[in-house]
Amino acid sequence: MAHNRIHSALGLALGLGAGIFVGRIGVLGAILTRLMIYGRRLPLWRSPHELGMISESVEFVSEDGVGLRGWFIRAAGDGPKPTIVFIHGWPWNRCGNLAGQLPIPDATVDFLAPAQALHAAGFHVLLFDLRNHGLSDARPPVTFGMNESRDLQAAVAFLRTLPEQVDSERIGLIGYSMGANTVLYALPQIQPIRAAMVVQPVRGATFANNFAAANLGPAGPLLLKLSEPLYRAFGGPSLHAIDPTGAAALAGDTTLLFVQGDNDPWGSLAEVQQMAEAAPCTRPFVTIPTSDRYGGYQYVEQHRAEVVAFFQETLASSYASDS
Repeated sequence: MAHNRIHSALGLALGLGAGIFVGRIGVLGAILTRLMIYGRRLPLWRSPHELGMISESVEFVSEDGVGLRGWFIRAAGDGPKPTIVFIHGWPWNRCGNLAGQLPIPDATVDFLAPAQALHAAGFHVLLFDLRNHGLSDARPPVTFGMNESRDLQAAVAFLRTLPEQVDSERIGLIGYSMGANTVLYALPQIQPIRAAMVVQPVRGATFANNFAAANLGPAGPLLLKLSEPLYRAFGGPSLHAIDPTGAAALAGDTTLLFVQGDNDPWGSLAEVQQMAEAAPCTRPFVTIPTSDRYGGYQYVEQHRAEVVAFFQETLASSYASDS
C-alpha cells in the first residue's frame, strides 16, 4: 500500500512538473496523463433502486488478483435467464459517465436507463467497475482494454457460477470505448458469447493524438510525446500496441454490432469499420450523425428499443419460453 502511494505521488509530481514547465495547458495535460495511469474514482451517482430495479452488490476477482465490484440486477421469473453485461469507458464507472467532472467538454452517458429496458424485457443485467475505476481495486496503469479484458473474463466467469439463474450460453455484452476494446480483447477467452454491441472502440495512438489535439490544442501532440514515456515507465503499453483489430478477427461466432459517430473528433470511423470488417460475424455497421464523441456513446440510451430487439434476436434460443 505504501509502495502504491509513493508510485502515485511520483506520477503526479512528474506530471505536474511537466505541466508547470509548459504552462496552464500543460497542467491540464498532466491531469489527463495521471488519468491515463491511475484511472478515476468517479462516485456512483445513481443506483438501480432509483429506477425500480432490485439489485445486489457483487464482488469477484480477476485471474491476476484484482478485486472487482458491481451490481447484479435479476430479471423476474424462475429458471436460467439471458444476461447482458455493461462494460464502461475511461474514466467512467458502472453508472456510465457524469458530465462536468473533468476539465474537458463531455456529456452524461447513462447506463441505468438502457439497463432498465433490458431488465423489463426479461434479461438479467450486470454492471461493474473495471480496475482503477469506481469501487474496484487499483492495478495501474490503465491499458485501454488490454489488461481490463481480464476483468471482463472474471465477470463472465462469475455469471457462470450461477447456473440456476444465468443461462451461460446466452450472455450478451455492451462495451463503450475502452470497454469496447475490452470486449474485443476478451472475446476469444470467454466463448460462447452470443452477441456484443461494440460502441466506439479505438486504436490507442489514434485516440490519444486526436484527444490531445482536440482538448489541448496545438501543444497537445507535443505534450503527448512528453507523457507517453511516463505512461510507459509505469507499465503502460505502447499506444500503437493498443489495437483490438486483430482480436476482432478472433471473435468466433459472436454476433457483433459496431457503433461509431461519423464526425467523432477523438476516434476514427475508418478504423472502426476496419475492425468490423475483420470480425467473422457482424451486423450492418451503425453510424451515428454527430459532431462530438458523446453522440456515439449515447446511442444505447437513445435507441433502447433497438438495443433490446438486437439482444432478443441474437439470444433468442429458448427466449420465448423464458419471458
